[in-house]
Amino acid sequence: MTMQYMGEDELRGSQSNHPYHHHSDTEITESKRTAKSVDVVEEPSVKSTMDIHDDSFAAQSVKTSTDLERDPQLTSIASGFEKRTSFGSSIVRSASARIRQVSQELKRLTSISKRVPRARFERTKSAAAHALRGLKFITETDGDVGWPAVEKLFIKLTASTNGSLPRSLFGQCIGMNEDSKGFAGNLFDALARNRGIEGESINKAQLKEFWDQISDQSFDSRLRTFFDMVDKDADGRITEAEIREIICLSASANKLSNIQKQAKEYAALIMEELDPDNRGYIMMDNLEVLLLQTPNRSIKGGDSQSLSKKLSQRLKYPQENNPFRRWCQSTNYFLEDNWQRVWVITLWIGVMCGLFVYKYVQYRNKAAYEVMGHCVCMAKGAAETLKFNMALILLPVCRNTLTYLRNKSRLGVVVPFDDNLNFHQIIAGGIAIGTGIHSISHLACDFPRLIHATSDKYELMEPFFGDQPTNYWHFVKSIEGVTGIVMVVLMGIAFTLAAPWLRRSTLTGFNAFWYSHHLFIIVYILLILHGIFLYLIKEWYKKTTWMYLAVPLALYACERSIRAFRSSIKPVTILKVAVYRGNVLSLHMSKPQGFHYKSGQYMFVNCAAVSPFEWHPFSLTSAPGDDYLSVHIRALGDWTKELKTRFSKVCNQGDPNGESGLIRADFLQGDSHTNCPKVLIDGPYGAPAQEYKNFEVVLLVGLGIGATPMISIMKDIVNNNKAVEEEKINVLEKGSKRSGAEAEAEGASHVNEFQTRRAYVYWVTREQGSFDWFKSEMNEVAELDNRGVIELHTYCTCVYQEGDARSALITMLQSLNHAKNGIDIVSGTRVKSHFAKPDWRTVYERIARKHTHSRVGVFYCGPAALAKELRQLATDLSHKGSTKFDFHKENF
Repeated sequence: MTMQYMGEDELRGSQSNHPYHHHSDTEITESKRTAKSVDVVEEPSVKSTMDIHDDSFAAQSVKTSTDLERDPQLTSIASGFEKRTSFGSSIVRSASARIRQVSQELKRLTSISKRVPRARFERTKSAAAHALRGLKFITETDGDVGWPAVEKLFIKLTASTNGSLPRSLFGQCIGMNEDSKGFAGNLFDALARNRGIEGESINKAQLKEFWDQISDQSFDSRLRTFFDMVDKDADGRITEAEIREIICLSASANKLSNIQKQAKEYAALIMEELDPDNRGYIMMDNLEVLLLQTPNRSIKGGDSQSLSKKLSQRLKYPQENNPFRRWCQSTNYFLEDNWQRVWVITLWIGVMCGLFVYKYVQYRNKAAYEVMGHCVCMAKGAAETLKFNMALILLPVCRNTLTYLRNKSRLGVVVPFDDNLNFHQIIAGGIAIGTGIHSISHLACDFPRLIHATSDKYELMEPFFGDQPTNYWHFVKSIEGVTGIVMVVLMGIAFTLAAPWLRRSTLTGFNAFWYSHHLFIIVYILLILHGIFLYLIKEWYKKTTWMYLAVPLALYACERSIRAFRSSIKPVTILKVAVYRGNVLSLHMSKPQGFHYKSGQYMFVNCAAVSPFEWHPFSLTSAPGDDYLSVHIRALGDWTKELKTRFSKVCNQGDPNGESGLIRADFLQGDSHTNCPKVLIDGPYGAPAQEYKNFEVVLLVGLGIGATPMISIMKDIVNNNKAVEEEKINVLEKGSKRSGAEAEAEGASHVNEFQTRRAYVYWVTREQGSFDWFKSEMNEVAELDNRGVIELHTYCTCVYQEGDARSALITMLQSLNHAKNGIDIVSGTRVKSHFAKPDWRTVYERIARKHTHSRVGVFYCGPAALAKELRQLATDLSHKGSTKFDFHKENF
């Protein structure tokens, strides 16, 4: 139904008290029932066409009109209404009221366009819908809080104050966390000011009124509340000083210290945008314009949720009802995703079972079985698997060998090199089980049987043990007993301190793991001695322990020798040192001649000033094309903290704890600082992330300092694509004398060497200061990626999610500053940051929709908790759609 209405100056009276008009709940309910198209002429020269629907309206067109008469269609409709019954008359009155409301809204919007030319805005359906999700004072970040929970908290918090809630506890009572205490106090002041409440406390009834207002689902109500928070003197106008104060409060609630420091500059930016006439204040309608037009992200929260829902429905297969078929389907998926691991583990278990059975049967037919029974068979079978595993456990840590095989052979197709450390740990578990069976069988069964055996039976064992022993001491004091017991103790210490929770513990830490693992040097020496002085075997050629260990020990010894030799003949010079907030040390070093590496690889770093024996692995953040090597090291353990302290002292600037941000951006070792700690490097070594070139589409995910390999990959992608374009042009130019087809074919062959055509990078960090770590690298990528190959997303989890009132002003500032200066206020880079945590399912599903029938490489570096979720999502979506996700986790 279309209606036209000639507007008068009816707005003036309704807006005398406040600069904005609110719809009643009844009016909102009425507007939800129908969707009407209304043509409104607010002033003689303006005619607007609008759609009213679902708590919002959309301005379809605005055009001039010289006709001051009512539209005939409206007149006809009105006359038709007048001919109805009294029931019809009430409908006419209701419709007229709604038309007046629309007229008032249009009047206000038209006045905004006149007063603020640069902030033109039409409240479209999508903008209004987005607004209704925004400016929430309580969100899921704070937990599930309703009035019953608030009431319960009120009773608890006011137990000692006779039912009076102080201002300082208001935020806690309504569910806001401690970081939002200042913001909650300002909200309390605004709510109290509107109700004429004086003092620093409220009662339960007043709290209920406060709660009803802040939990109101109407955007207009939220806007009014937010405006009142900013408008501290309640004069209906917001000054620059008031904006500066709310910026500080919002920045404090979101732990954005940099924004707090620049609050004055950002307040001036808002005034410049919304007060071009220099009146010195802005009104609430200006604030609404800013709120509704700034959140223009590529995928808004609601849109992404809708997209996720639609894609989930498309990618969801019907549940198999038959349990057997469901089991078969799950097994098939598991084998499809893990066939490399499955065949390696199956082979390993098969070899161990074969060795155990072989030795068990061998001793089953010997004289020792008559005295010690099945116990000796169990002990010797376990011993055989121990010898095999003690040899095999060295191979996964022969990093140079694995890197060579990864780079120079095609074994990576069938061998999961990325799981070398996981396999190392699995073998350690096999060693622990074998040690337990071997030790218990001897101590609890074999030795007691020998001690208590009859003289007739013991005669069979006399050639091996001599006179019949009378107690355990006979066995313990022997070489076999001493070496066995010492080995068990040392392995117990090493295995215990290698547990992940102890490696991260402040009590033990990485150093304990590092040094305890070197106890295995003693263990291997004792193992060889233990294998030479055996009880039941006298012939040397039957003593096979040394045979198992010879090749792996020689290979491992060569590996360590190569590391020591290579690091000594390839010295590095420190070119640049930087210490950032978040306890991160950045080292730029000279690149040794012949040091060739791939993006995603890592190298070991040694600093004799901290510890002459410790070598620690760090991902390279420089790209292969750079003329330097760089690493970013976060100070988490004893060694890294001491390394950061040493270099901080050399820089001798700023705060050694890194609280003030960048300590020193440029420090040349050769200038005047001779006390710079000497650094040795060893590498490079292969890593899962280096395989990114095998995929046309990659998803790179880094958490915190886990972004280090991703930074190198991003730079490498940009450099490679640039080189590909240049080479393609050169080939075409050189081939101008030949046929175009030949030149194009040669260019294509070079281009195909680098497969990656699209990269999605997600960096998630908890602190704003973390963006300083890779600020220059991100700006460089944003500047050089002319082809748009890389889609970079940064997330700051300390900022409340979009839609929360505590981050609303940050969102406004972010969009304004990025549009004007091209710089993100959160990260300080050209890359616009997101707030809170990403919805990983939405991320995967969006890539799946864009790249159907493609194989996507997912590379992750960070804590294991998220790795499980990302791996599961990759598996699920690979099974349910045409896009296949291949997940890889960084392992050092």
